Amino acid sequence: MSKEKKRFLLRIDHALYSSLEKWAADEFRSVNAQIEFILKQAVKKACRYPKQSEDDHKGK
Repeated sequence: MSKEKKRFLLRIDHALYSSLEKWAADEFRSVNAQIEFILKQAVKKACRYPKQSEDDHKGK
């Protein structure tokens, strides 16, 4: 079962959004999914991403 996601409003510069839109299309993602992907990478790189439980590793 999928975890529920937190919703929030994000205001960004038009040029940045256009760049994200192009990047997302190049990687066959929505802009929202692309932003989430980029943020997850940054948080993991900073060693601030919470460790996953064993159930998360098994895909449950």
